[in-house]
Amino acid sequence: MTWLLLAALGQFLNAVVAILDKYIVSDEKALPRPFVYAFYTCIITGGWIFVYLLGFIPGLAGIGAPSLTNVQSPSIQVVGMAFLAAYTFFIALVSMYDALKHGDASDVMPVIGAIAAISSFAMTQLFFPGTLSPNFIYGIALLSVGTLLVSTGRFKGKTFVISIHSGIFFALHLITMKALFDETSFDDGFFWSRITFVAFALSLLLVPAYWQKITQQTKDTSAKAGLLVFLTKVLAGVAAFLLLKATDLGEPSVIQATDGLKFVFILALGVIVGKFTPLSSGENDYRLKTIVRKLLYVAVISIGFVILFLE
Repeated sequence: MTWLLLAALGQFLNAVVAILDKYIVSDEKALPRPFVYAFYTCIITGGWIFVYLLGFIPGLAGIGAPSLTNVQSPSIQVVGMAFLAAYTFFIALVSMYDALKHGDASDVMPVIGAIAAISSFAMTQLFFPGTLSPNFIYGIALLSVGTLLVSTGRFKGKTFVISIHSGIFFALHLITMKALFDETSFDDGFFWSRITFVAFALSLLLVPAYWQKITQQTKDTSAKAGLLVFLTKVLAGVAAFLLLKATDLGEPSVIQATDGLKFVFILALGVIVGKFTPLSSGENDYRLKTIVRKLLYVAVISIGFVILFLE
């Protein structure tokens, strides 16, 4: 069951990234503007194109490492879908970072995950009609209940709406990436999506208002904060790789279901590190009522993921 361990490690790293993201967007000395952080996230995410260099190492291409030999000149459909994937990813990030700026990671991330799962299933049936899992209704119901439990008393109205917006756009991104891989191969689609991530982010610099916002924030950011941002996105990339590898070795539905495990890790990490982080970073409410409430909705949403993805 090595693949299950890889999935669990990947979800743990995703939880660490969520806690670090919350700290970064909440710390005025780091990168407080969600727009600017999303810009650099896209740039760094695009850097994962260098993973294709592994294909030149003898033997690795044969065991599934991405290879440039599988990359073809893109059609207009591939270019269009790749840019749509970049756009939806960027918008989802901006909303997620904005929500994290105003709410605890253990509140925001479960809502975004639940909304993304619900939206993904709805969009999949709209664009890729098929037979629904018999557990679909039960899984959706639990995700909805968990989301409502978070929103009642834990969120300001604006933060809840922003979290829903982020979840919907993450779902749009996933559906677009699925369509891109259906249009071409995984190696080809992943390559051009990384290229467009960088191209889309750099195109924002052509807008004077965006140029000023990004360059000014960059000047105001210390080298230490910049290094933290870079390391956070590297961790995110490693987590994504582990989950992809686990999917390749094991059962995809089980890997998807482990997404609920991420929220458990976020809650646990929040309780552990909350005492050592600034108040602006959240996770500082240690009242028994608050902890029990968080345990409840994290459990409901996590079980919802298991039921939703396991047949």
